[in-house]
Amino acid sequence: MIAKLFAAAALVAAGVVPTAAMAEVVVVVNPKAAEASMTKEQIAQFFLGKSTAMTPIDQADANPVRAEFYKKVTDKDAAQAKALWSKLVFTGKATMPKEVADNAAVKAAVAANPKAIGYIDKSAVDGSVKVVYSAQ
Repeated sequence: MIAKLFAAAALVAAGVVPTAAMAEVVVVVNPKAAEASMTKEQIAQFFLGKSTAMTPIDQADANPVRAEFYKKVTDKDAAQAKALWSKLVFTGKATMPKEVADNAAVKAAVAANPKAIGYIDKSAVDGSVKVVYSAQ
C-alpha cells in the first residue's frame, strides 16, 4: 500500500496525472499578461482559431488533459477541434497551435511568451504561470 502511494506521489510530482485523478483543468497565461481572468468563450476563440490575439499552446493528442480541456471549454472533442484547425490551415487562414508534451512543457512555453495561452492540470500550477480560467 505504501509503495502505491509513493508511486502515485512520484507521478504527480513529475506532472503526470492519472486520468481517474483528473480533477480540474485550468487555463494559464504568462504572469506578465494583462489578462487577470477570461471567459470560456474568449478562450475557445483562441483554441478554435477564431482569434489571433493570443498564441494557443496545445498538449499532446494522447494527453488526457487535452481531451478534458476541449470538452469543458470549447464544447468539442479534441478530434473536432483538430478538424477545424485542419480546415483553417488548408485555406491559409491559420497555422496549427504549437503542440507540447505535458503540463511542464506548457508552463515553459507560456512563461517564455507573453502572448501564449495554454491549459494544464490545476495540480501543476506554480508561479511561472497565471491562471485566468478554471474549467470545472
